[in-house]
Amino acid sequence: MYSLTCTPLSSSSYSHHTTLKPNLNPLLGADATSRPCSLPLKRRTCFTTKAILSSTREDVLKHFNERRALKIISGLQNFNKDNVASVVTAADKGGATLVDIACDPELVKLAIDLTSCPVCVSSVDPATFPAAVEAGALMVEIGNYDSFYEKGIIFTPEKILGLTKETRRILPSVVLSVTVPHTLSLPDQVKLAESLEQEGVDIIQTEGGKCSNPTQSGVMGLIEKATPTLAAAYSISRAVKIPVMCSSGLSTVTVPMAITAGAAGVGVGSAVNRLNDVVAMIAEVRSIANSLQTPFQISTAHEVETQRQ
Repeated sequence: MYSLTCTPLSSSSYSHHTTLKPNLNPLLGADATSRPCSLPLKRRTCFTTKAILSSTREDVLKHFNERRALKIISGLQNFNKDNVASVVTAADKGGATLVDIACDPELVKLAIDLTSCPVCVSSVDPATFPAAVEAGALMVEIGNYDSFYEKGIIFTPEKILGLTKETRRILPSVVLSVTVPHTLSLPDQVKLAESLEQEGVDIIQTEGGKCSNPTQSGVMGLIEKATPTLAAAYSISRAVKIPVMCSSGLSTVTVPMAITAGAAGVGVGSAVNRLNDVVAMIAEVRSIANSLQTPFQISTAHEVETQRQ
């Protein structure tokens, strides 16, 4: 059984990242670098930068590779500092491995002061990512579309691929997660996930909680609620080699099912951020973290390929 804790980033890579001067952040890519690596001294700087990037990526992806990542989500459009602070505190104290907040530099700084877990920012506007990364975010995500669905805005595969390519152009080295919309059929979700993998995406996230309307209460209702995202995690994890994060509509009942279905981690939002008391939030995160302990896992596409070799 696993015991989830927020593992601090290595002091060398994390402190270097958070104290970088403007326009010198190695995670921002070539467009934000003021000097090319051409002379011997600069080549040494490049080697150091590559080591930093490698270490940072390893820290962020560690729990995904171990298939026990737990991301607590405060909400793409949640800019309430008090609520975000409560959610981040609960994530840190409850045993999460990653926090996901709105793409805002001030919120990133707030989160970094409250947790040693890597901070992810979510947005559907790639232009907003660099400032958040400069502030200390170690992962960016194109996703958390639920608030847009309520406005009748739908994200097509072409739109998502365009956002992904633009994000990779701006931030070629930052860990990138992209959500595959539940509005697509399962075959189309799989097809999009495969295309995203080819574009260099590091993590695929699933969703579906908003479209699910349980007909029963209790445990049966919780399972019904999670069915769309569980089905997506099962299908996509068998089609790609990169980690799949199952998110949206999950609970302590269905989190183990997500891992069994093939997910490398889970993302939980409303089950935590809807609570008004930080103590209750901590208890909920801890319960979810404990429920991640699963005795059985179905092989993913990456594991099947490894076994064949």
